[in-house]
Amino acid sequence: MCIGIPMRIVDASGGSALAERAGERVRLDTMLIDPPRAGDFVLAFHGRAVRTLADDEAARIDAALEAMERVLRGADGIEALFADLDRAPLLPPHLRGA
Repeated sequence: MCIGIPMRIVDASGGSALAERAGERVRLDTMLIDPPRAGDFVLAFHGRAVRTLADDEAARIDAALEAMERVLRGADGIEALFADLDRAPLLPPHLRGA
């Protein structure tokens, strides 16, 4: 599966940055985004930072990835990882009853 993951910038200079997630550090190419600063979150994909993330968006993506990992391991109790889904899903207009 190829998905982007949120990473926190540790240090950045000259078109690249050292980024960290869950104790793992990698060097990312940052030429596609505005120069990041230490502490910024970025969405990383195949060794590149593809966009800057707000802290809350990075946390939501992390929670969703954690939920996926738990489901794949057969674990229960993932509801708390989706606290932002505190509403009933809405059907698109063409699927709603008349």
